[in-house]
Amino acid sequence: MIAHLINTDVGNRGVLGVYLDYRRQNPNFLHNSAKMFLDNYARVLVVTGFPIPPNMIPETDGPPGVLAIVNAVEALGGRAEVLTYHEVGMALERFGVELAEKPDLNDYSLVIAVETPGRAADGRYYSMSGLEITRETFDWAVVEAQKLGIPTIGIGDGGNEAGMGKIKELVECHVPHGGRIASVVETDELILSAVSNWGAYGLIAEASIEVGRNLLADWDEEKAVKAMVDAGLIDGVSKKLAPTVDGISLEVHRGIIELLKEITRYFIKRS
Repeated sequence: MIAHLINTDVGNRGVLGVYLDYRRQNPNFLHNSAKMFLDNYARVLVVTGFPIPPNMIPETDGPPGVLAIVNAVEALGGRAEVLTYHEVGMALERFGVELAEKPDLNDYSLVIAVETPGRAADGRYYSMSGLEITRETFDWAVVEAQKLGIPTIGIGDGGNEAGMGKIKELVECHVPHGGRIASVVETDELILSAVSNWGAYGLIAEASIEVGRNLLADWDEEKAVKAMVDAGLIDGVSKKLAPTVDGISLEVHRGIIELLKEITRYFIKRS
């Protein structure tokens, strides 16, 4: 149910076809990701920040989801740090988030990439529209973690993010410009969603059901998104400085959160 909800393709970006095929191949992707999260939350590095061409300003999708993950990790007794761009870091620091400027991957038990550019087959990085990203990228943290045997989770919505290399052929089949933009960077587990923030919230909701504790109960979507906008982040679709994410109104995002909270409450009560 949660996987279906977070893949509601409100923006009509082609993710639905990818999701349906991915779910046939890996019907338990959300459960498996939540299990990996709960087994390894002691010391988590979360990576985020997607620069939007041509000005390479990070977008509002990703950082709110990361903030929710950090809150969940700390609520469970773990510690989380975030690797990201300066602007995103400034926004997250207002919430007490610890930043990792030069992380040593050996120090972490889990790496989660949320809406992070993943290199394509030609070694470059692309936006959904096929424009090249020329700013520093952080998918190296995922690649290095994999080499060290550190568990990794990827969360993305378009096929050009770190982790989507796990389903590269589906991206090429269903997503416009997929042959050009598809990431080749894989993660151990992958959460596909229509908006990457929703994928992060879906991970937390699933983990909440597993532990019998609603880790999303106090989440305030409006506060998180507006904090990102105040720090200069833009909507990745409209490219405007506005309290929207992926061209979708704040009202819709709040609705998704309320549904996730209610689903979580329902299943916890049943257990």
